[in-house]
Amino acid sequence: MYAAFDGHAFLNYDSAYALAWGADLAAGRLPQYDVPVAPTPHPLAIAGGVALAPLGSAAEGVFLALVLLGLGALGVGLFRLGEELYAWPVGLLAAAIVLTRQPILNYGIRGYVDLPALALVVWAAVLEARRRRRGAPVLLLLALAGLLRPEAWLFAGAYWLWIAPPLTWPARARLGALALAAPALWGLSDLLATGNPLWSLEGTSALAAELERPTGLLALPGVVPYRLGEILRLPELIAAVLGFAAALVWLRRRTVLPAALAVLNGIAFAAFAVAGLPLLGRYLFLAAAMLALFAAVAALGFTALSDRIARPVRWAWTVGGLAVLAGLLVFLPVQLGRLEALRADIGARDRVQDDLQALVERPAVAGTLARCRPLFVPNHRNVPSLALRTGVRADEIVSAQLERPTPGGLFLAPASARVEELSILDPNDPSRLDAAPPRAYRPIARNRSWLLFGSGACRGAE
Repeated sequence: MYAAFDGHAFLNYDSAYALAWGADLAAGRLPQYDVPVAPTPHPLAIAGGVALAPLGSAAEGVFLALVLLGLGALGVGLFRLGEELYAWPVGLLAAAIVLTRQPILNYGIRGYVDLPALALVVWAAVLEARRRRRGAPVLLLLALAGLLRPEAWLFAGAYWLWIAPPLTWPARARLGALALAAPALWGLSDLLATGNPLWSLEGTSALAAELERPTGLLALPGVVPYRLGEILRLPELIAAVLGFAAALVWLRRRTVLPAALAVLNGIAFAAFAVAGLPLLGRYLFLAAAMLALFAAVAALGFTALSDRIARPVRWAWTVGGLAVLAGLLVFLPVQLGRLEALRADIGARDRVQDDLQALVERPAVAGTLARCRPLFVPNHRNVPSLALRTGVRADEIVSAQLERPTPGGLFLAPASARVEELSILDPNDPSRLDAAPPRAYRPIARNRSWLLFGSGACRGAE
């Protein structure tokens, strides 16, 4: 997958902060969760940042590799789930659908932790499909997923309710503790870092309001169909409806598990709306993956039918399924066009990030960054990546849209309008001022993407 993007990949804002916060902890400092526009802290990702801190600048590449492995694990897991529940052709097609979705690849190639979390949930489903009421192994995977994405807490709770009735009370208590481990550890990490065990919930809700992201129950009817269509597109959604309907009639017992996962994802999404959290498309990736599985059932589910099913039904499904498969293939060039546009966009953004790293790692520039504070930037997009690459703490990297540059500081600016466009965090990034270096600042270093300005004694970088 990495090769398909010509070797281009880079860390998104949230994951860069996870590494920066992990580096803080490794150095014996509390992570700065309270800097402006800070993302939600994900405990397992931050723990990964602690483990990778000794690698220095190489930590980014290793973190990206782990996420890409998670993306691959998602594809394999979906194949195995389809194979266990239906037949291997169903699993293969479901994995192919998911791994060619532009939003999923977009988030994977930018190192979002949502993909490893999704892979853990899917593999938990694989274990359950192989042996019903499997128990601890499933809950362990869901606990790990729950340290990356909070909706996994709901999956763990629902699973415990499913397995608990035939168990003894001591067994229920042990597995209940495992089901509660992720939210308890998340709250504990927030408490230790901020003194508030609900920091992630309150901070994410406040950030959603600040960035004017859609939330609330009234937004759900418009957001959910749009987000799912954005991920899967209309042909796959139509096929999913057909596959789900057919599976309910002829493969009902096998369909309960993926249907339950999709429903639980929808319930979690609604809970986010109630809590004032943002309703982002990646929060529906699990439901989309299960719909992809049902789309594969529509096309190739006839391979899972037993001889006990009436021959006319098997023949009708075969003919109808091949027609569905043909319809999906007709739209394949459109999907490949989206992927090509994504590849070009990722390549351009990666080059901008590479240029940023090359500039700040020049010895003269690094020396200037070490003695001059604060570092002003045009928006919040590059704050965590600069913190990682320069050793400057995030609270000393200031958006010039919120605070006017002061004498004695530095200002990092895009060298062109195109670079500025590729370096926007969010269209609603908080802004009170026009981000521009004051007249007293002079250019002191540059490359094709970035200009570094300094004032006073900070002009001597090169």
